[in-house]
Amino acid sequence: MTAALPVDAVDACDALADWLRRYRHVFVLTGAGCSTASGIPDYRGSDGNWKRSAPITWQAFSGDPLARARYWARSQVGWPRVAAAGPNPAHLALTRLQALERIERLVTQNVDGLHERAGSRDVIDLHGRIDMTVCLGCGLRMPRAGIQTMLETANPEWTGLDAGSAPDGDADLEGRDFSHYRVPDCDACGGLIKPDVVFFGENVPRARVDAAHAALARADAMLVVGSSLMVYSGYRFARLARGHGLPLAILTHGVNRADPLATLKLEADASTVLPAAVAQMER
Repeated sequence: MTAALPVDAVDACDALADWLRRYRHVFVLTGAGCSTASGIPDYRGSDGNWKRSAPITWQAFSGDPLARARYWARSQVGWPRVAAAGPNPAHLALTRLQALERIERLVTQNVDGLHERAGSRDVIDLHGRIDMTVCLGCGLRMPRAGIQTMLETANPEWTGLDAGSAPDGDADLEGRDFSHYRVPDCDACGGLIKPDVVFFGENVPRARVDAAHAALARADAMLVVGSSLMVYSGYRFARLARGHGLPLAILTHGVNRADPLATLKLEADASTVLPAAVAQMER
């Protein structure tokens, strides 16, 4: 027997199901709140502020060896948890909504790859994928799992450390000495290895932005799931949607940068409300 939803969740479910019934070509943008039920922490609190120090910047990663060592040490400890994470009901609900041909395009700010693992097709990974790496010297791409072996071989003393989970496949290791951490170089050319994600200070690749813009131009509505839209790379799509006169629904906890633009705002848990709403709209 299915457990009853809380009253506020029921209201949100009814409102979202009614909204979804009206539109056949929904542009969906997801953020960290879509993956928290999978055990991957989000970045910001309900007030929109950082819960912890801001993620590493491109400038620090590429120009500061100690910052780069800190990044890879945290990643070595945190990666196994992200690798083991699986899709939650919010991911599966969006896969179902796509199967019902109600999604024009699914765009995610997340780098965890969980939408694809849930079965969603043609996902635009706006900020890249943490499960791949790229050499900044020769462009060689390598699965992150292979890099984990290199990191553990070079730094066996860091393997198995117990630390709190942090976003983007890393761990909280504050107060540790990273000066002796050994960062492996590319086997092919000796270049710097970087996760295939867009760091703060980098630009989202033009092809991804253009593909998202094209999908938004074909859409008749936009749905934001689990994102505060504090980062402009996501917020700009909400602005464009409203500029084109499209209705904008937001399903997330707390403050959202696009709240003044929203035609429907639901402060509720995506992993609870979204699957219930999709199931209800099918009835």
